[in-house]
Amino acid sequence: MLTLLRPLAWFNTLLLRLGRNIAWMALALMVVVILTQVVFRYVLNNALAWPDEAARFLMLWMAGLMAPSAMRWNGFVAIDMLPSALPRKSGLLLTLFLLILSLIVLVVAVGHAYGHTFGFGGRFDSSSLRVPLEWVGLETVKVKLRYMYLSLFVCVILLIFVTVELILRTIISLTDPDAVQPSDDALPIAMEAD
Repeated sequence: MLTLLRPLAWFNTLLLRLGRNIAWMALALMVVVILTQVVFRYVLNNALAWPDEAARFLMLWMAGLMAPSAMRWNGFVAIDMLPSALPRKSGLLLTLFLLILSLIVLVVAVGHAYGHTFGFGGRFDSSSLRVPLEWVGLETVKVKLRYMYLSLFVCVILLIFVTVELILRTIISLTDPDAVQPSDDALPIAMEAD
């Protein structure tokens, strides 16, 4: 099991680190976009059409790229009294069951996310987001909604990778409690103490 876990943990660490870096940039850009709208609306009395949708676009990507790290670090809101109250092995079996259930839901969600991104809804243009290309002599291009919906598809795929890793970690903890599992060097220090 460790031979399967090590490359997957390494791959997830790499992907999630990249996702977190993109996510903080999306957050910073979202703040700039929102502040731009505030200045134009309340100071210059001229509300712009695009900042609201641009902020939503950036927020969806930020959330989609951060959710897998939150899941890997056990950062989602959870009621963990029952697994903690159970004996170690029973708690791990319950955790394994819940992770397998989560994996099934995520696999079903892939189809929905793909259909929404590349299907009928993704063909529409954004109502206000455009890429201005006049400065290079080209026509302005409207942003397709599929680029916004793609955040959900990417999020679900990354969550599947993380869930498979967590399933492997739980199986290893059940079968060989003394095994040294690979660690995530980006794990917040406060979470390592848990």
